[in-house]
Amino acid sequence: MANIENRKFITLDISGKNYLSWVLDVKLHLSAKKLRHTIEEDNAASSEERATALIFLRHHIDDGLKYVYLTVENPLELWQNLNDRFEHLKTVVLSKALNDWAQLRFQDFKTVSEYNSTLFKIVS
Repeated sequence: MANIENRKFITLDISGKNYLSWVLDVKLHLSAKKLRHTIEEDNAASSEERATALIFLRHHIDDGLKYVYLTVENPLELWQNLNDRFEHLKTVVLSKALNDWAQLRFQDFKTVSEYNSTLFKIVS
C-alpha cells in the first residue's frame, strides 16, 4: 500500500469541464517522468513505459471514465479516445471567452482589482 501514488492534480471530470487544464497537467507530468512519447503517434515506447503511462492516466481520470475505457490497454489509445470525447470543448471555451471579452467594461466594476481579476480569468 505504501507504493500507491497520490494524485498529482485534479482528476479529469466525467463531464470534461476541466479537460483543458487536465491535458496540460498530464503533458507536463508525463514530460517530467520522461513518458510523454507514450501518448504521441508512432512512438517506440517499451511495454513497461506504456504500462506506467497508462497507470498514470487511469489514476487521474474519473471512475466513470475508467469504466468506459476499461478495455483500453495502450496509453496512446486512451489519450486519443479522451481527446475525441472532449476536444470540442476548446471551441466552446474560446467562443465564451471571446464573448466575455466583448462584454467586458471597466465601468461595471467597483474596483480596479475586480476588473483585473475578471480580465485575467478571461485571458487564461
